[in-house]
Amino acid sequence: MSPKKAAGQKILVIDDEADVAYSFQRVLAEDPVEVVGATSGLDGLKKLKKDSYDLVLLDVRIGEENGLEIFRQLRKDHPRQLVIVMTAHGTAQTAIEAMKLGAFDYILKPFDVPELLSILRRGLQTSASMRELAPQEGKKAVEEKAPGLIGSSPAMQKIYKLVGQVARSDAAVLLIGESGTGKELVARAIYANSPRAARPYVAINCAAIPDTLLESELFGHERGAFTGALTQRIGKFERADGGTIFLDEIGDMPLPLQAKLLRVLQNGEFQRVGGDQTLRTQVRVITATNKDLTAMVKEKSFREDLFYRINVVQIQLPPLRNRSEDVLPLAEHFLKRERKERELKFSSSAKKALQGYAWPGNVRELENAVSRAVVCAAATSIEPDDLPPEVSGPIKVGGGEGDWWARIQGQAGSGGDLLAAGEKILVERALQEAEGNVKRASEILGVTRAALRTRVERYGLSGQD
Repeated sequence: MSPKKAAGQKILVIDDEADVAYSFQRVLAEDPVEVVGATSGLDGLKKLKKDSYDLVLLDVRIGEENGLEIFRQLRKDHPRQLVIVMTAHGTAQTAIEAMKLGAFDYILKPFDVPELLSILRRGLQTSASMRELAPQEGKKAVEEKAPGLIGSSPAMQKIYKLVGQVARSDAAVLLIGESGTGKELVARAIYANSPRAARPYVAINCAAIPDTLLESELFGHERGAFTGALTQRIGKFERADGGTIFLDEIGDMPLPLQAKLLRVLQNGEFQRVGGDQTLRTQVRVITATNKDLTAMVKEKSFREDLFYRINVVQIQLPPLRNRSEDVLPLAEHFLKRERKERELKFSSSAKKALQGYAWPGNVRELENAVSRAVVCAAATSIEPDDLPPEVSGPIKVGGGEGDWWARIQGQAGSGGDLLAAGEKILVERALQEAEGNVKRASEILGVTRAALRTRVERYGLSGQD
């Protein structure tokens, strides 16, 4: 049931196509809402000076005008105005910039009418109950790009929105996702679009450094603190003071060190290894993991208090198989970067192979596949044979060479769920390789043990923890 709204609410639609405002009036035909149109940014700003509106719909491209520049002026003149940004070009930076500027939401053209109506009603309800947004800081937004964030799928649009929202604050962010989904790219995007962008950004992979050295890497050490400590060392937290620190694979941090990290997050204090001087640092912390921290908390292998400290805002990155429409744009991006001066493109059959593969290694695997194809391609186009055999050729299923697609169709049956059938076959094969061990099978597939256990039960398979 849709929420009731106060009569007399008004929406201003700023779009160079005059019929867009009429379309919104038709969508809201059953609601007591007046829709006013403005076909230029200047006209829209004039109307806002003369009258008040519960909601503003603003197009990113208004003829020759830049809608985001209009948004900046609108935000300066009307800091509490509720704004929804519209665009037919859903790039990462557009979504991030819109959310940084304080957009209530961000919608793509052509509109999905039920979704559009839901967003409009939610915006009008918010306006009726609050009539204000969080005040803006008034500082110029950092005009940094988010390199590597590519994709226009609904899943990625949600990520762009979240990046824009969390970048404005200093809240701790936890990035969750399978290996290769781009967690570090998202961390860099948050940093690059934050007020701390002019300050240091320091990244460290907690799984890549031995436990005995990780504490020194994070907090530094004094001369003579341990064998080989010939000089004083400044740690990552000290170097990142005033900026942002990214702790990748936080789930691999040993428990004793988790306690020291918690102290830094609580009061900004730490000591170098072998030192007794208490130092202070003020950093924004972003963490990432491909592990199930909730399960680790229950198993007592990850501190519950630390989990709540780092999990203020959680962003889950989708695996590439769940955003297949982004495979080709990503592949084209990697190809453009790799080919340099060489004229090279994907053939239609190579594109089909790229789109038909499940990409268990996610974006990182796709990047490696494109790099290989550039090296192997003998002509001006990349053919399926230039791609890795697991991408272009038949896949080993059940111990022998088989027709992957035919087996999925056979498993699903007429009118069956092909996606579920394919997933079941992958889970079966992983369990076979792992001799029924769910933990090992989850590592083969690059998913958490809890996620794999759910699928084992869903498909009536057997496996032991």
